[in-house]
Amino acid sequence: MRHALRYHGAFERNFEELRPGARTFRGTEGGEHELPSWPGQADGLRVSYMEKAGKRFAAVRVEYGDTDVVLRNEVLIEPGRHMGYGQRFSPEPTEIGDEVARALLDDMIARNPEQRAELEPIRAELRRQSSRVRTEIEPETTDRAP
Repeated sequence: MRHALRYHGAFERNFEELRPGARTFRGTEGGEHELPSWPGQADGLRVSYMEKAGKRFAAVRVEYGDTDVVLRNEVLIEPGRHMGYGQRFSPEPTEIGDEVARALLDDMIARNPEQRAELEPIRAELRRQSSRVRTEIEPETTDRAP
């Protein structure tokens, strides 16, 4: 699966008004800006993040399929853990791998236990998809060594 992160504006200016389905954010100058489109190949998690004071970035929203969840408690993004080494924040969406996407989702659930019912089905589906892909890549063999 392909996962992606996308910039969603400044935290202090946008977080309180963030709702599922949002397509715009307020810029620091006060103007409204369209969110960039997700990459076409992003068929997994789509995580929106906002910039906090001090050049820190926080995940604030996660989308998967038709599910769109705005987190009640933001999750600070640790670049190595949540993006993979060599990835950078960018005005354009950034693709991330399975392992770091799962770590980010796990941290979202840990930081938002009251939203577990909304987030757990996403985690379950990612696990299901991941095991299906693994099975297709490494089919089980019936040959057994004596």
